[in-house]
Amino acid sequence: MPDDGHRYELVDGSLIVPPAPRVERELVAAPLLAVEVLSPSTRGVDRVLKKDRLERSGCAHYWGCAHYWAIDPEKPSITAWTLTGGTYLQTEHAEGQAVFTTTEPVVVRLAPSDLID
Repeated sequence: MPDDGHRYELVDGSLIVPPAPRVERELVAAPLLAVEVLSPSTRGVDRVLKKDRLERSGCAHYWGCAHYWAIDPEKPSITAWTLTGGTYLQTEHAEGQAVFTTTEPVVVRLAPSDLID
């Protein structure tokens, strides 16, 4: 993982990136970004249950995960949602050679097909 000041955690196949603490004694905040890589056996859990669980954790300013991305290697595709007012709203989607572009919470520009060997 990059040495960029963030802590990276892999939990149940999800990449969780909480913001780095600003002060040594500061409590760790909610994850800034959760990324799911969908698999055939867990597709429903990943796209519905895990996303719903993160969404129900609350508003982005009160311990909710502000950004949720799902990567589907079968299509291939990437879908991004941002937590707004306690609800995830889709902010970006790209399939195949179409370019996925976002600036929040990190700058990313890539075609989902580039992720597949």
